[in-house]
Amino acid sequence: MDRRGKIGEGRSVRPQTAADGVTAILREAIATGTLAPGAALRQDELAREFGVSRMPVRDALRYLEAEGLVAIHPTRGAVVAAMNAADISELYALRELLEAEALRLSMQKQNPGSLRHAASVIEQLDRETDVGRWGQLNREFHLALYRDCGNRRLLDLIEAQHTASDRYVRIVLSNLDYRERSQDEHRAMLFACMQGDRQAAVGHLTRHFRDACAALLDYMISRNTGS
Repeated sequence: MDRRGKIGEGRSVRPQTAADGVTAILREAIATGTLAPGAALRQDELAREFGVSRMPVRDALRYLEAEGLVAIHPTRGAVVAAMNAADISELYALRELLEAEALRLSMQKQNPGSLRHAASVIEQLDRETDVGRWGQLNREFHLALYRDCGNRRLLDLIEAQHTASDRYVRIVLSNLDYRERSQDEHRAMLFACMQGDRQAAVGHLTRHFRDACAALLDYMISRNTGS
């Protein structure tokens, strides 16, 4: 199965359901680049590797297709979805739209405990060196600002877009000198929230996404041109 090693080796699938376990392991492998864009995901081979039947593997691939991480072709079967400029632009535009609305709603009734938690996450981010853990904490920071919005469906949509953009976030963290800048933007957002300045908070959030999107697009262009 391509030249990627055995992603399931030494990892048992815990019984949330077998499909959930396979989904989680494949999602992480895609996010870290262990499974590269275009890599074939053959059901028979994955089922043998994980020690499960084909059904949970098929379900896992469908879940990941819905998240935008896998593409399923009628003739080629399932492959890891491509990473490209159009996908980056769409993801960050959607995140900006959803998260700006969640922040506006949340600031109408924000619990001080949510802001204290966001502040503590910023401190953890300052100390964190592992890219995967940094990405998790980054997600936790953003969700702490939105969790008082009172709209569970909106939060679910936001979490789905965080999952879809995770592999791009890891590129930003691994290949671009972006952590300090990102933290400055996090602090600006948090300060505006603490001041109750909704316009400033949303403005900082918008710039945060647009700056990250621009940095990613520049990186993709430079990589594709070999410069």
